[in-house]
Amino acid sequence: ELWHRSGHWDHYKDNMYTTQIDGMNYAIKPMNCPGGMLVYKRKLHSYRDLPERIAELGLVHRHELSGTLHGLMRVRCFTQDDAHIFMTPEQVEGEILGVMDLIDHFYKVFGFGYSLELSTRPENSMGTDEQWKMATDALIHALKKNGKPYEVNEGDGAFYGPKIDFHLRDSLGRTWQCGTIQLDFQMPERFDLTYTGEDGEKHRPVMLHRVIFGSIERFIAILTEHYAGAFPLWLAPVQVRVLPISDAVAEYAQNLTKQLQDASLRVELDGRNEKIGYKIREAQLQKIPYMLVVGEKEAQSGG
Repeated sequence: ELWHRSGHWDHYKDNMYTTQIDGMNYAIKPMNCPGGMLVYKRKLHSYRDLPERIAELGLVHRHELSGTLHGLMRVRCFTQDDAHIFMTPEQVEGEILGVMDLIDHFYKVFGFGYSLELSTRPENSMGTDEQWKMATDALIHALKKNGKPYEVNEGDGAFYGPKIDFHLRDSLGRTWQCGTIQLDFQMPERFDLTYTGEDGEKHRPVMLHRVIFGSIERFIAILTEHYAGAFPLWLAPVQVRVLPISDAVAEYAQNLTKQLQDASLRVELDGRNEKIGYKIREAQLQKIPYMLVVGEKEAQSGG
């Protein structure tokens, strides 16, 4: 019933994993958005409550064609950093620009450039021409106000609304869609979502779907290729590896490791009975940012 109501059963069923239990149809979640609708609908809303932003790290399953699968870049099961923002029509532009700034900030933190695309109405869609024009015009206006160049990708929007796609470029020059902003007039109507306006009457909210990383798994893959595994210090899973030369300094190495961990550094101790050259080479291959080689001199001096 949920997927019929959201429109996925009619417009997205080929990409869903479905089954029958006791004569009833069931589907594994391909998108997080219906959950956002149900959360919003649990209580009454006033215009004073809006915008309301509901975030979720949700696991989704999509039946992608086997020929399109590609490592972590394109998989059938992945985690999305979804948020669904419910707002008044007057708040639409500000929310779109706010999300664009947020995505821009995150990509700069990771050292990525990106390109923008406006994806318009596909053939398989729901809603009226007027609703689609209104949504598309709102995205175009926000893009122009943002000032960054963009291209139009005709017919590649979601079945429920147009979207702005953020494409990252990997180390091989390939582009991958990650962030997305989708404007949706359809689902609030299908789920009969309302808020009480300043006039005391019921009104229909507008909804924005947004992801920053998109697929967390895909983003990690792009990030790993971008840095070729040599992550900057703040991002490296292991920032420091302590390498004792011999068992004679094992206790000192353990104490040093604990001191660094207490200072909130991500530290590993390599206490194996191996030659120091082997330990160093292994740490270099694993691209550990810092290696601390400790021997009797360091243990005696405390340096």
